[in-house]
Amino acid sequence: MKTQSEPNPALSRRTFLAVSGAIPAAFATQFAFTGSAAESASSEPTQPKRYPIGLELYSVRGEMSKDLPGTLKKVAGFGYEVVEFYSPYFKWTPPYAKEVRTQLDDLGLRCYSTHNGFESFANAEGLAHAIELNQILGCRYIVLASGGRKGVEGWKKLSEQLTDAVEKLRPHGLSAGYHNHQAEWVKLDNGQRIMEVIAANTPKEFMLQLDVGTCMEAGADPVAWVKANPGRIKTMHLKDWAPGSGGDGKGYRVLFGEGATPWKELIAAAKSVGGAEYFLIEQEGSRYSEFETAKRCLESWREMFGKA
Repeated sequence: MKTQSEPNPALSRRTFLAVSGAIPAAFATQFAFTGSAAESASSEPTQPKRYPIGLELYSVRGEMSKDLPGTLKKVAGFGYEVVEFYSPYFKWTPPYAKEVRTQLDDLGLRCYSTHNGFESFANAEGLAHAIELNQILGCRYIVLASGGRKGVEGWKKLSEQLTDAVEKLRPHGLSAGYHNHQAEWVKLDNGQRIMEVIAANTPKEFMLQLDVGTCMEAGADPVAWVKANPGRIKTMHLKDWAPGSGGDGKGYRVLFGEGATPWKELIAAAKSVGGAEYFLIEQEGSRYSEFETAKRCLESWREMFGKA
C-alpha cells in the first residue's frame, strides 16, 4: 500500500455535524471484539458472535484527501461499522485526533487498528506519539504496513524490534501487528517465506494482518496460512485478486467476490481458527469511483455472508 500526504484541516464538531446531518441510531450499535469479552454466567442462550465489517480507508484515499468528515459520513452511510486509518494519520496532533474520534462516535464507527510507517516503531518518541493517537481513536492494534528489510537476518532484526514494541504497548492496552504485501511471500535463502520468519520470531499476541489479494497474487494459500497461525489473524484486508493485469480489469481491480479467492473457506477458517475479531475491505482501485467501489464491495460481502 502506498502512502501519501493527507491534509489536516481544523474541523470543529459543529462543522462536521452540519455536513453530516442526522445519522440513524442503528449505526451507534456497540461492537464487541470476538473472544475478548468474559463468559456470561447467564443461562440465556449464547448469541452468535459478531464480526464487524469495516473499510481500510486507503480504499477512498482520494476522497479522504478532499473531505475527511464527508468521507466518514459516506462510509458510515453505506453500512460500514469499522474504519482503519492509514499512515498519514501519524501526522495528526492529539487535539485533532480527538475531533476525529468525536466524529467516529457521532457516526457509530469504530477504529480498531491503524496502518503505520516504521516511524511509529523507530524510537521512543515515535512510539509514544502512536500510542497517544491510537488510544484516542480507541484502537487495539498498531500495524506496521511494510518492513522493507533484506535477508533472513534483516527480517529477524525487524521481528525483534516489533517484539519489543509489543512489550511496550501492552501496559497501554495495545498490541502490534504486521501487514503483508506480495514481497513477504517470497522465500528467503533459508527456504522460509518472509511472513514465516516474522511469525516465528514474534510472540503469539503479535497480529499477522493478512492482505488476501497480495497473498493470492504471490501464489500462496491464504487458508493454509490462517490455519498455520491460530489466533493470530485478528483481522484481514479483504482485497480480491484475479489472474490478469489491472489494465484489463483483472488483478486487484476486481471487486470483492469477483476474483479467485476462496472466500467462503477463508472466512470460515478466520473465524474458527484464526482468531478473527473484525474484517476490513480494501480496494486498490476498480472500474468504479472510490465511493461506488466501497459500496459495491460491501454489498457483495453481505450477499455472501449477511451481517456476519
